[in-house]
Amino acid sequence: MRLTFTIQRFNPEVDSSAHPQEIRLDVGRGMTVLDALIRIKQECDGSLALRYSCRSSICGSCAMTINGSEKLACRTSLRKELERHRQITVAPLRNFPVIKDLVVDMAPFWGKIRDVQPWLSPGSALPRAGGAHSHPEFHNVDACIMCGACVAACTVYEVSKGFAGPAALAKADRFLSDPREAGASTRARLSALQGEHGIWDCTRCNFCVEVCPKDVQPMEAIIRLRRASLDRGMTTTGGARHILGFTSLVEQQGHLNEALMPLKVVGLSPSRLLHILPLGIKMLLKGKIPNPLGHAFPGLSHLKALIRRAKRPMPPV
Repeated sequence: MRLTFTIQRFNPEVDSSAHPQEIRLDVGRGMTVLDALIRIKQECDGSLALRYSCRSSICGSCAMTINGSEKLACRTSLRKELERHRQITVAPLRNFPVIKDLVVDMAPFWGKIRDVQPWLSPGSALPRAGGAHSHPEFHNVDACIMCGACVAACTVYEVSKGFAGPAALAKADRFLSDPREAGASTRARLSALQGEHGIWDCTRCNFCVEVCPKDVQPMEAIIRLRRASLDRGMTTTGGARHILGFTSLVEQQGHLNEALMPLKVVGLSPSRLLHILPLGIKMLLKGKIPNPLGHAFPGLSHLKALIRRAKRPMPPV
């Protein structure tokens, strides 16, 4: 069967911008996108630049954008892509500087990984044999192959390159779960992730989970980091106040009070209150502020009972 591949090309020595190129190739059954790209380079255009190594979904080198989604080319079936999209378009990973054609500069990615200090802190020790932490729960985070697909799909990183990114934060969660990490080091790790570009910047779009080829689920790792922060009393950031304010309003009133929610986030700071005053006026005009004298939410007592029950500590097994 003869297929047309649309490949995004960019040679910084001669091109001012990227452009698509169509290349036709005879393909066989069972071929992957990487198989086809290697043949295109060998038989059609030797100037095509791409990166690959193991061809077995282990190294992560061949991550690229295939039909608009971040995938490993070595595990992406041509047949399935044709059945789903009726075409084969290939481009480099998004959110990374392009070196040439399908090859991107991964230096920003590795910089984010280094920033979370992916190593055990000094003074860490091995757990005792048979101890309570002999079998750590890493939630599959340690399966990450550093392909960069999650960062390429991240909507926050797209608009804010300062964001730590899902891969780095998942790596931070992996060391947070390591039983060899001392308690003080754990708190220091979490403290470093509280500020701007940290765990509270994630918008939970779930794209990182969708594109991860190893089911690492970076967004779930970020949620675990948030829970660990709240458990340790790190509640001063806007993101933490938003979560706590949301849950307290639902518990007290049975629904989200949109008039009080901004106050829960900004606190009692006069400057912050003045900043959200125009928002409050717009909400009032749009009818988004509930009547304080209105009827109570039906079933509120049952909801409060459920919340109290959920907060009870689990009995020992």
